[in-house]
Amino acid sequence: MADKVDPDALADGSEPLFSFGVIADIQYADLEDGFNYQRSRQRYYRHSLVHLQGAIEDWNKESSMPCCVLQLGDIIDGYNAQYKVSEKSLEVVMNTFKMLKVPVHHTWGNHEFYNFSRDFLANSKLNSKFLEDRIVQHPETTPSENYYAYHFVPFPKFRFILLDAYDLSVLGIDQSSPKYEQCMKMLREHNPNVELNSPQGLSEPQYVQFNGGFSQEQLNWLNEVLTFSDLNQEKVVIVSHLPIYPEASDSVCLAWNYIDALSIIWSHKCVVCFLAGHTHDGGYSEDPFGVHHVNLEGVIETAPDSQAFGTVHVYPDKMLLKGRGRVPDRIMNYKRE
Repeated sequence: MADKVDPDALADGSEPLFSFGVIADIQYADLEDGFNYQRSRQRYYRHSLVHLQGAIEDWNKESSMPCCVLQLGDIIDGYNAQYKVSEKSLEVVMNTFKMLKVPVHHTWGNHEFYNFSRDFLANSKLNSKFLEDRIVQHPETTPSENYYAYHFVPFPKFRFILLDAYDLSVLGIDQSSPKYEQCMKMLREHNPNVELNSPQGLSEPQYVQFNGGFSQEQLNWLNEVLTFSDLNQEKVVIVSHLPIYPEASDSVCLAWNYIDALSIIWSHKCVVCFLAGHTHDGGYSEDPFGVHHVNLEGVIETAPDSQAFGTVHVYPDKMLLKGRGRVPDRIMNYKRE
């Protein structure tokens, strides 16, 4: 259970071990305000950069500075591709991130793939894999180059794992490749609609083109890393653009094969938190195995007079999310053994 309280008001007065920043769905574009696809919520394309600047100023001023920031994907909006300004807009956002005094770990979402190919992203500043941790004695915990995922240790006995939720996807890959054909076949088997972004009439509404999934190869790797973390008595935070737990998310926004990811996570005792973006609305639920699923509210749909980011303060027995603007505060206790 995550209580919405002020973490500063905690009675025990203990110091956190470390902290980290979280921000999601910036979706910057040099455009007038617009609306989401359903035309039900406003999007503030230019102002998202102002929100990012405010978040960075805040993180830089915190009394105990975060060790890093997790950028949960969709850093620029797909509209940039239509206007052929994808690289220019990415440069604007990355120059803003240069003001931050700590490293940024970037996840890739659907809007990255609307703007860029996977090959481009792998050779861009959005590839933060150079920050990974290698467990030399356990080569099975080294990720393959076939997907964009890695793990790192921000503090002893805490491991963070970044997943590639578009490892299986029809976005950003060569349409003549076998993998594209395999993914399109998978998508069409679950979604007979002419418009593949429409979940209309689907029994599994997550099978839409703007979502993706995890390959068996990536899931096997995740299992190996979690096996190591169990043995090493580590606590693990998993990061993904797409959420995987239905109780914390709109079912249309889940990863295609979220059940496969959940079953691996639930077969280990080390995972304490799963952080995702994509939904823009935010969401939270603690699953039956004590994993806290946090979907961060998206910057892109945050009004100019508000904010949308947070700092997570990590303690030996819990994590405290101190949210700003429309991101609520949460206390996330680790499940007792």
